[in-house]
Amino acid sequence: MIDKTERDAGMPVLANRRQFVLGTAAFMACAALPFPSFAATNAAQQIADHFSSVKTMMGEFVQFGPRGEQTGGKFFIERPGKLRFNYEKPSPMRVISDGKNVVIGNTKLKTWDLYPLSKTPLSLLLADRIDLGNKLVRDVKEEADLTTIVLGDRTIFGDSTITLMFDPKNFELRQWTITDVQKKDTSVMIFNVQNGVQLDPSVFEIPYAEVHGQKRGG
Repeated sequence: MIDKTERDAGMPVLANRRQFVLGTAAFMACAALPFPSFAATNAAQQIADHFSSVKTMMGEFVQFGPRGEQTGGKFFIERPGKLRFNYEKPSPMRVISDGKNVVIGNTKLKTWDLYPLSKTPLSLLLADRIDLGNKLVRDVKEEADLTTIVLGDRTIFGDSTITLMFDPKNFELRQWTITDVQKKDTSVMIFNVQNGVQLDPSVFEIPYAEVHGQKRGG
């Protein structure tokens, strides 16, 4: 059940917590990469290789939910395995991975959901090298003003797909859209991306005392 505080804060209402993690993973998969010329399956792997080579990254994002709800914030990434998404106020949501686990937290309600990183799509996308494999590429389209790559894998994403949209002139990412099992779209636009930045280790610290000490079912 989605808490009213989360709903009022502009937090996109997704099918479940796993779907939210999936959206986060998709966001990282397409962050501001140069786009090379390609044949279909080689294209996605080249993008993944470029992304894998970027060891640290930070920037801003705006997210649009399936009902038109909007929120934004900042993201931080460090390979292997670390990330943080801070949603801007009034949203209280945080997503943190420390290389072993991923937590989705509501800082206002002091509630946290904990997942092993290895059980989420983030383990693939935060690896030292991202091996997409041909089975991930469902479609590639090249048009005069837009290059689109659709990725999906039932073993990782279920029946969901991720659509990455790039500007073919300057090779920059325009946006990504995730279509969930209910055929609902959540889109993210990114901007002010910086690669190769130095990030404080505390950015990726999970507050385990709060996670394990929270009250359940109250």
